[in-house]
Amino acid sequence: MAAPTSAPPWALVVPLKLATDAKSRLAGHLSPGRRLELALAMLGDTIEAAAAATGVDHLVVVTADAAMAAAATAAAGGLATDLVDEPDPPGLNAAVRAGIRAARAGRPAHAVGVLLGDLPALRPAELSAALALAARHRLALVPDAGGTGTTLLTALAGVAVAPAFGPGSARRHAAGGHVVVAVPARSGLVRDVDVPADIAAVLALGVGHRTARVLRGYTG
Repeated sequence: MAAPTSAPPWALVVPLKLATDAKSRLAGHLSPGRRLELALAMLGDTIEAAAAATGVDHLVVVTADAAMAAAATAAAGGLATDLVDEPDPPGLNAAVRAGIRAARAGRPAHAVGVLLGDLPALRPAELSAALALAARHRLALVPDAGGTGTTLLTALAGVAVAPAFGPGSARRHAAGGHVVVAVPARSGLVRDVDVPADIAAVLALGVGHRTARVLRGYTG
């Protein structure tokens, strides 16, 4: 059922792996050092765009990695940012749940969104538009470009959410009541980076300045 269309304030949760473990599927195309640089650069560009999106007034970054935490905090500028340590036992969905709890603590009127940290072509206006659409529904999601993963998962204030990230997450989230929010096919919001073809796709859209610097001269 659709929710009222008044715009809520948003707290965004960004769960992160250890930087040294990030982007392992690019191992045959980028050196370990460059993969690390890329992961930190994409995170910075994603956070910078998210911090500038309309209605976003709080970020929660869940990570056990000091370098990731520092990159996120620096990119957020003056936006309020909480750092939450990865829970024990670890895991993406456990991290998301911990982030949602932190995002809602003391903010009962806030809607929450879970945003991937590797969206280097994301623009603030794209995220603003998606959040405005998501605010019409108690639960919503934005699938990735392939239609199987989830790049943004949202819940309005007080609405229970059961994250189910991992392969095929879009289907599981939809089955759990999340309404699919349609965004343009060329939106940076749907373009996360896992494999070499994803790098070509985000470069075609235009990436943030950190990612552009790391990928300068990249030919695949």
